Amino acid sequence: MTTAEMVSVFTVDGQGGNPCPIVVDASGMSASDMQDVARRHGHESGFVLPAQSDDFDATFRFFVPNHEMEMCGHATIGALWLLARHGKLPGDKIRISTRSGPVTGFINRDDSGEPRVEITQPAGKTVPLTDAQRADVLRALAVGPDAIGGATPCNAVTSRIKTLIPMRSPEALNALDPAAEAVEAVCGRIGSTGLYPFAVIDREARLFEARQFPRSSGYREDAATGIAAAALAFGLLDAGLVAANDQEIRILQGRAMGRLSEIRVRIGFAGGRAVGCLLGGNVALMAAPSPRMS
Repeated sequence: MTTAEMVSVFTVDGQGGNPCPIVVDASGMSASDMQDVARRHGHESGFVLPAQSDDFDATFRFFVPNHEMEMCGHATIGALWLLARHGKLPGDKIRISTRSGPVTGFINRDDSGEPRVEITQPAGKTVPLTDAQRADVLRALAVGPDAIGGATPCNAVTSRIKTLIPMRSPEALNALDPAAEAVEAVCGRIGSTGLYPFAVIDREARLFEARQFPRSSGYREDAATGIAAAALAFGLLDAGLVAANDQEIRILQGRAMGRLSEIRVRIGFAGGRAVGCLLGGNVALMAAPSPRMS
């Protein structure tokens, strides 16, 4: 049985975050072996494999209990953090091949020598939902139009399409209790991999809160979803909820699950145009596998 090291990514004061099994040397593992790891632990899992060309330093693969994913932000950050702690990285800039495309990781050290990781994501794109799609999503979330804030619900993507739904308040956000079957069905109809309702906590401080209800990962909710947070950053930019600069955007997630998490995103600009972002957060070792909370 392959041993996976457990980390929690996007922690707050060493607590919360999204638990993630990482295999730092998955050479020789088949796809079914990798999926078995995700099924045993009940979490998104990351696997580090040798690079397939000189253009990259490593290949990363990602699995949830039900299927393989093209990209997983917190597993990438967790794997780089572990590799840095083990002294297994070639430098402070790492070129990674994933099924969604190339990703670059940047490693810094804090005052205590702990690794701090940021990874690249491409510039995001947003497409507003039609009125019919918006009504469909509200039915899946089991709320009425009065629960929605002022921004326009949309599909947004950096690596995977997420549906951003502005809620009128953090309280309305954390009161959501959608049925998993309804989420899966509506995501299929609108071409999304998950619903990502969000609320403004402090617009001036660029602080927001969100929840992720994935389409069909094998569990009902995520404590922290880096790829969705990256998509949200561009949705906030397009909606005018954040100014067009590279100041940090902080996104809280997981409160309703008892695993409060914080994801940090910095959008990069060139010539006044958004060209991508850096995604980061804190990581902590976990002593033992954590059961998936529903």
